[in-house]
Amino acid sequence: MARVRLLSQEQYFNSIGYIFGRDVTLSTHFAPFRRTQGLLEIGASSAGVTMGQVEEFQRAAVALADQIVSPQRRGFLLPCTPEDARRADAKCASEILSTIGRLLYRRPLTSAELTDVVTQVNEGADRLKDFYTALSSTLEAMLLSPDFLFVVDQAEPDPQHAGELRLTAYSLATRWSLFLWNATPDDELLTEAGRGDLDTPAGRARVVDRMLASPRLASGVRAFFDDMLSFDDFATLSKDPQIYPAFTGLAVEDAREQALRTIVNHLLVKHEDYRDLFTSRDTFISPALAAVYDVPAPPGWSEYEFPANSPRVGLLTEASFLAAHAHPGRSSPTERGKALRELFLCQIVPRPPPNVDFSKVENPDPSLKTMRQRLTAHRSNPVCAGCHRITDPIGLSLENFDGAGEFRVTENGAPIDASGSLDGKNFTSPAGLAQAMHDDPQVPACLVQRLYGYAVGGPEKGDSQVMLPYLTRRFAEERYRVPELMRTIALSNAFAEVSPAPAADPTSTATAENVQRDPRPMTKHLEAAHER
Repeated sequence: MARVRLLSQEQYFNSIGYIFGRDVTLSTHFAPFRRTQGLLEIGASSAGVTMGQVEEFQRAAVALADQIVSPQRRGFLLPCTPEDARRADAKCASEILSTIGRLLYRRPLTSAELTDVVTQVNEGADRLKDFYTALSSTLEAMLLSPDFLFVVDQAEPDPQHAGELRLTAYSLATRWSLFLWNATPDDELLTEAGRGDLDTPAGRARVVDRMLASPRLASGVRAFFDDMLSFDDFATLSKDPQIYPAFTGLAVEDAREQALRTIVNHLLVKHEDYRDLFTSRDTFISPALAAVYDVPAPPGWSEYEFPANSPRVGLLTEASFLAAHAHPGRSSPTERGKALRELFLCQIVPRPPPNVDFSKVENPDPSLKTMRQRLTAHRSNPVCAGCHRITDPIGLSLENFDGAGEFRVTENGAPIDASGSLDGKNFTSPAGLAQAMHDDPQVPACLVQRLYGYAVGGPEKGDSQVMLPYLTRRFAEERYRVPELMRTIALSNAFAEVSPAPAADPTSTATAENVQRDPRPMTKHLEAAHER
């Protein structure tokens, strides 16, 4: 389906870094998207834009434009030099703006667009007697344009299927690039789109294979799993330092990074089975995490393998999962079980009903020493029992890890029972849970659902009924290799097909979808901010 979406902050930064170089700096923060169907990326398709956000975009545009034309950078960022920096130079302005505009807008500028921006620079240079000041002002306006900030799918008739629509080559290139690289297209991809490489199945396959072979694929994989695993929650994660002194602010940052490094290394470098992420003992470790895991500290980030007798096995026993799904001062089998079902099994756990009595858990009877005992007492309330039956048997198998993810064998002096069950499969330890997750067919099916939704902006009802079973079968046939799954999705007809847009709702508010129907309101807001 055609969609309109805002670039995420990371996609914005990645794109700017590619176009203008990594030494261009920005100190700005964009408002987060609303998580939809488990993903922020899907929420980007329904993100509204407030005046506060427009002002944030403007601050970023001003900072970027100033750096691009600065004497320190203009020599290598701009493709030409004006004959006289105190006067207009239409030829040089055209060369600069056509080159930069093509990368910003993810397509060549039309002749009318190029004439307009060159005229702006010429008029400004003559008025201000400064070519670069005028150029900076025009670049700022381009960085504020909806053509850059929004990704608007453009469609054309599909020559192979009469009466149907497909994405244009430039829109397909942009969708591929955001999916595989988490950034807008590079020069080579735009060139391939412009010369027709994306118009044939063989050409599309060659382009996608090139993108999958690029080191930039790691950025795309990191971005997807960061979104799927809700790692944005790390921005507000904290622990009671009196209870967990080893879990510092640096450990919080490193817990997220550890998981992403482990995932990229396993899936891309080693090209292993996705399911083995739950049972592999290979990971990475930093000095801050070494204190949490009680292992010798390396000098920096290092590959690490937990020994065979270690209780740690797979992603579920890393701090990224254990600490994120626990309370500031104690563990939470319920939160861990809920997260496991929602993140890895794509199941929805109902929210607790209002006015639930949590006293048996939060202010327990001192005779109930372990969390298992306290939750058993809590489940005696019939109102609570239903949800806890689907979360607690999983989460309790991780009770050997406290609220910060540090290992323990007792709680309040009582031995911890780490037995549990997952949908009828019983186990006695975290390793048993890891194997149960590895063997559960819903685990790869959930990944397929999330990755497909991430790629296309959310599976539609009729589309998903056909695509998801097909992709799940292909994933199994390809031995659960994620790059192959990404290739299958990117080259599928569903990825490039466009269904007609729904009728406009005259009562709807100013969201990203409205920009597709009429970009003028957003443009007006941006122009107003630029004038200030």
